[in-house]
Amino acid sequence: MSIQYEVEQLADSYGVTDSFPKDFGYGEEEADIEGSPSTSDSKPRILLMGLRRSGKSSIQKVVFHKMSPNETLFLESTNKIYKDDISSSSFVNFQIWDFPGQVDFFDPTFDYEMIFRGTGALIFVIDAQDDYVEALGRLHLTVSRAYRVNPEINFEVFIHKVDGLSDDHKIETQRDIHQRANDDLADASLEKLHLSFYLTSIYDHSIFEAFSKVVQKLIPQLPTLENLLNIFISNSGIEKAFLFDVVSKIYIATDSSPVDMQSYELCCDMIDVVIDVSCIYGLREDGSGSAYDKESMAIIKLNNTTVLYLKEVTKFLALVCILREESFERKGLIDYNFHCFRKAIHEVFEVGVSTQRPSGSQVVGSPCGKAVALNGTPCNNV
Repeated sequence: MSIQYEVEQLADSYGVTDSFPKDFGYGEEEADIEGSPSTSDSKPRILLMGLRRSGKSSIQKVVFHKMSPNETLFLESTNKIYKDDISSSSFVNFQIWDFPGQVDFFDPTFDYEMIFRGTGALIFVIDAQDDYVEALGRLHLTVSRAYRVNPEINFEVFIHKVDGLSDDHKIETQRDIHQRANDDLADASLEKLHLSFYLTSIYDHSIFEAFSKVVQKLIPQLPTLENLLNIFISNSGIEKAFLFDVVSKIYIATDSSPVDMQSYELCCDMIDVVIDVSCIYGLREDGSGSAYDKESMAIIKLNNTTVLYLKEVTKFLALVCILREESFERKGLIDYNFHCFRKAIHEVFEVGVSTQRPSGSQVVGSPCGKAVALNGTPCNNV
């Protein structure tokens, strides 16, 4: 495998940070949510719920704080409700509330209506390696109460710790949990309540894939981003493109072609390589600078004629593309189309900031009013 990389530090870049990812925009963990509300409480919330030792805190640490999966073995059991402010970009801008399994949040001392009313997604984590009968009971109680308060919540079920199960056992466990959970909802006349199920593990990329799907549902600009990516790849000879949050390796959008898990893993690994190399060779002699800035770019040529191409889009977003070597010969065209794509993405940001749309709204069509074109395709055709 040959690697070419280019990560230059400019004086007018995004400011001086110590290292990646400490100063990459993620808030410090706060101890308790029972204090006075802060200005960030208006952000969409993702609730992490489930029984004790189901893996909720490990998921949060691995995905958003780059903790090694093996390190999570030494995490203490959560005994308070923690609020983690995730502010990596205007598209990935929410809070994660981690509920300890032993706390009954329906206790009168908790204002569960306030909690659910401001929630965008509720993730219920079930330990697939344990007896999940009790977990299914808690799942039904939680989602039914939350649905009556806020029917707009996205309900997600992570069937977690599946790394220790065989493929057949994974499928059987998912089928059984899916059947039982939906039967309980039908018995309670809650057929309109939709649950999404994911097989996850912190020891592979499945947890990042699942969280990507959850986060995408909270992004009102998602249709516009997908359309922009479709136009970009169709005019550039690219097979697959992801728009990544470089810190969490969540992809906030991709083109309309199906996502292949192996391709997603390759792109995630490329981001790790770029950041690791940049932390070693891209910082100044005194250790200052940023490992990721507006000049960040990388090309990785694999030995199977596949090329991985990474370019900075915004301070926290990167476009990672997969294409064939023969298509990469037209690099000038790809770079020009990328310039147009990047400009359109920045306009999406500007529209999002100026309109301050609620999390449930949808942006239809392209927000860019200027004559931005991708290889001759006007942006207003998106």
